[in-house]
Amino acid sequence: MTAHKTLWQGVYPAATTQFTETLAIDHDATQKVQSALVDDGVDGLIILGTCGENNSLESDEKLAVLKGAVEAVGGRVPLVAGVSEFTTKRAIEYARSAEAIGIDALMLLPCMVYVPRVEELEAHFRAVAEATSLPIMLYNNPPAYRVNVDFDTLARLENVPNIVAIKESAPDPRRFTDLINRFGDRYTVMAGLDDVALEGLMLGASGWVSGLTSAFPRESVALVAAQRRGDYAEALRIYRWFMPLLHLDAEHDLVQSIKLAEQIMGRGSERVRMPRLSLTGQRRADVIAWVEQCAATRPVPDVAAAA
Repeated sequence: MTAHKTLWQGVYPAATTQFTETLAIDHDATQKVQSALVDDGVDGLIILGTCGENNSLESDEKLAVLKGAVEAVGGRVPLVAGVSEFTTKRAIEYARSAEAIGIDALMLLPCMVYVPRVEELEAHFRAVAEATSLPIMLYNNPPAYRVNVDFDTLARLENVPNIVAIKESAPDPRRFTDLINRFGDRYTVMAGLDDVALEGLMLGASGWVSGLTSAFPRESVALVAAQRRGDYAEALRIYRWFMPLLHLDAEHDLVQSIKLAEQIMGRGSERVRMPRLSLTGQRRADVIAWVEQCAATRPVPDVAAAA
């Protein structure tokens, strides 16, 4: 890994994939989004996670986005590629390609659509891990993917050396304490659901994989920095300001909402690929109002403007 920042620490936005008006990948705009987040101080990037619309891209498109990210970021922060495939064979092929491209780590999901038994989930994770030397963070998000990476599965995987972290997106913050009590420091735990992020950090998560950071990166970085230095009043002040938007990360239309927020903040376009459609009607009006309210009351000074 060439990045100077430590893996699995701090703020990792799930970067969006940008599209042209014809919904082809806009590689220049995608790289601009990635580079701007790094410039604003994030500690790493998730490339082709849910917000990167992984499953809306073809195989060759995914690899092109990964290559573009390596080029844009240039080793300044770790790059973590989402592995979200329909079969284990495809996941293995993609993981090997990501490693060859120069990605630093993987965020590994259960196979899409199929709901596995414990032994099947273990076999999938183990097979992908054995096919690469990259460190792997497992992604647990039962509400979105109908699969719970339970403690039985994690116990079975303790002997897989490169499965090292867990992105915890279950909505119950008690899970952070239970994970750490059960496994100690065997797995690094990252908070993965925006509207329980501070709870996760306070309960022992080492960092935050975030959706709304794509629209408000400076505030996200400041929130985590305040929590790290023990300034809990400041962390809570930022968190409460942020919360109307953070709730969007827990909804099924999170990608559309986050990309709309990016567009309002001048950081990207709201265009998404079907089956997603851009927000309309009252939902769109609500998201715009929340973003504009947050933009008008930002709790972190604009360093560039102050200079």
